[in-house]
Amino acid sequence: MSLLQLEDVSKKFGQVVVGEGITFQLDRGDAVGIVGPNGAGKTSLFSMISGDIAPDSGAILFDGVNIGHLSPARRARTGIGRTYQVPRPFENMTVFENALLAAQQGARTRGQKSYDLAHVALERTGLAPLANRQAGSLALLHRKRLELARALATSPRVVLLDEIAGGLTDLEVNELTAIIRSLRGDGIAVVWIEHVVRALLSTVDRLLCLASGVVVADGEPKMVLASEAVRSVYLGGRILESRGLNE
Repeated sequence: MSLLQLEDVSKKFGQVVVGEGITFQLDRGDAVGIVGPNGAGKTSLFSMISGDIAPDSGAILFDGVNIGHLSPARRARTGIGRTYQVPRPFENMTVFENALLAAQQGARTRGQKSYDLAHVALERTGLAPLANRQAGSLALLHRKRLELARALATSPRVVLLDEIAGGLTDLEVNELTAIIRSLRGDGIAVVWIEHVVRALLSTVDRLLCLASGVVVADGEPKMVLASEAVRSVYLGGRILESRGLNE
């Protein structure tokens, strides 16, 4: 039985299609990357999985159970963690308080268990030395790490990463991808939307390309990126090459 399974999921906003017949499955410890041009429906796909928006049709199953009726909070407690492209910390709270709140609300824990989850999440993301820093004072790299730490503090079995490497330097991207790769060793499945293609190539073993809400390619990363269908989506391949396909 797959950990996460999407079956023929579709969604439209008026005449705009953000998902059409999307079908894929994810097993424990898998790492899947999602690419596609702006407006392809990538973030909308995450929002359907996390419960922020409801699909018009199709089914989303977690551990074989249809979770379509569950709220985002219930899905988090089930084991689906998520980051957002623009970090959303509680800026007037400390780094530790942000992680602690995620553990309490997302993992539905209390007392020492919450403190332990928050501490481990900060240790894992390299934020433990900044635990008492106000989140609003963090630079971009540490905001991205805090976004990941908050997702990990919910004790997820699947984590959805939305452009978490965007805006970072090469060194910062390398540090972040090392953290993400380590998650798989704990059996956490990763679904990662990212425009920094080289980060995906160093981390995932499967790639999906979305265009206008449709999966146009699905398979081994370099084969997907080299396919004619994907290159036509990316204006003849120029964008892919500039983002690291040929590195």
